[in-house]
Amino acid sequence: MILNAPSPLIGIEPEILLRLGVAAVLGLLLGLDREVRGRAAGVRTHGLVCFAAAAMTVSTLSLYLQLAADGGAQRMDPLRIFEATGAFIGIVGAGLIVFSKGRVHNLTTAANLWLAAVIGIACGAGQWPLVAVCAIVSLVMITVVRLAEKKFEGRHEPGSPGEREAPEP
Repeated sequence: MILNAPSPLIGIEPEILLRLGVAAVLGLLLGLDREVRGRAAGVRTHGLVCFAAAAMTVSTLSLYLQLAADGGAQRMDPLRIFEATGAFIGIVGAGLIVFSKGRVHNLTTAANLWLAAVIGIACGAGQWPLVAVCAIVSLVMITVVRLAEKKFEGRHEPGSPGEREAPEP
């Protein structure tokens, strides 16, 4: 079996550390709200998902470019990383979502984990403008929008068309 040449440990570049470090920190921040609310997937889960997606992306891109330089990347498709990440997060998210007493629980947490994976992929790919926009928008949505929902919660009678499905505390 022919393998690709290994990367020496001394070859850890600052750019790789930046990509993985930013993914880890943003993943932890995304999970902070879920942790404070006592949800099933909190700080560590979000941090690990975001970091793992970034590491997988860095690894895939590095391997692809290494094989392309050797002329062996004709059959590789680095975009399959999205398929693999989506499938994995779909399984994890499905396990988190619970329907109990006529209400859906952990839907926001599952969506937040999916977002952590997407941000991790963007970090791993070094797509810094996308990372910044996703991080800002997601943190606003998970905090500011929740505060607005709390303010308007209870203005609708149960069973009315404006009633929300399973508001999260």
